[in-house]
Amino acid sequence: MTHKIAKALIENGQIKYIDKKLPSGRIQVHLIYDELDQDTQRVKAKELVHLTAGIYRNIEPEVESHLLREDWERNVEG
Repeated sequence: MTHKIAKALIENGQIKYIDKKLPSGRIQVHLIYDELDQDTQRVKAKELVHLTAGIYRNIEPEVESHLLREDWERNVEG
């Protein structure tokens, strides 16, 4: 079996756009899709923050971000 890749836009279970012509007849497909919903990304970000929350317990983010910014701008002429 040969695997081919075609990009498609499916809306409400119907193909609205596909970037190449598909062969005639019945074809078997495996759908691997990107979630376009930004809320899902926020949930994943919250999960990541929850998992890594205890790594840097004694660090103050505001102070660290200020120190990083100073370090980045140290060699900037302006």
